[in-house]
Amino acid sequence: MSGDLSLDINIKEPRWDQSTFMGRAQHFFFVTDPRNILKSSETLEDARVTVEKYRLGVVKPGLTEDELWRAKYIYDSAFHPDTGEKMVVVGRMSAQVPMNMTITGCMLTFYRTTPAVVFWQWVNQSFNAVVNYSNRSGDAALTTNQLAAAYISATTGAVVTALGLKSLAKRLPAVMSRFVPFFAVAAANCINIPFMRQRELKYGIPVTDEEGNRLGESVTAAKSGIIQVVVSRIGMAVPAMAIPPVIMNALEKKAFMKVMLQETNGCLSCSQQSVGLLEPVLHTVSVWRIICGM
Repeated sequence: MSGDLSLDINIKEPRWDQSTFMGRAQHFFFVTDPRNILKSSETLEDARVTVEKYRLGVVKPGLTEDELWRAKYIYDSAFHPDTGEKMVVVGRMSAQVPMNMTITGCMLTFYRTTPAVVFWQWVNQSFNAVVNYSNRSGDAALTTNQLAAAYISATTGAVVTALGLKSLAKRLPAVMSRFVPFFAVAAANCINIPFMRQRELKYGIPVTDEEGNRLGESVTAAKSGIIQVVVSRIGMAVPAMAIPPVIMNALEKKAFMKVMLQETNGCLSCSQQSVGLLEPVLHTVSVWRIICGM
């Protein structure tokens, strides 16, 4: 070992206690920090080298614990945890707030015409497809056909839902048409995520014991994880897409529409982190449940 930093720091786990709300809050604010998408290639590479060398028992001279954790979160923000490959910028968790802020604002603004609905649902599902693929579990890539099927199915589902609800909303109070983007996004998430992560449903995801030793793959754990992702994605959309329409409908009558985007952005910025705080990052699954459904 070179350097004075201890090798006992477990950087495989989040820095803060994930059994507490504040611990999860600190973790997710670092994970979704938009500033990480501005990091240069040199900074990302330096973080990767620091983390990978530390895992091998090599400590850079003068490295402090704070610098190690900073490198770990920069590394996690750009590299896939299983494959180690660098993720495309828009697929990283640090890009969630600025990307969703833009797309959500446009979906809530341009909802009156069919071409606008189709276009922004397509943009949203294209973005979601990149995010879901970039953050998939496991270390085996999906085939081109599987990726295409997931993308086309989710986009079609979102567009059909949006247009169907848009047509139905014509016979309902005007405010109902503002909820079309939310229901379309919810329906698409129910399609996109399972399709994009279908390999996990077929072969399972890696499961480990409390010491981090890999025990095998579990389909049961994969199903549980994917369901939670779908629910959290829908829950994440509620503050930004289900609450603002009610407020916007009232503001529009008073010529206050100029505050719409700021309001939506504020809801979105909070929802990106807050929904993730509801559950720990790593979930436990009972041995009996895995044996029965592995």
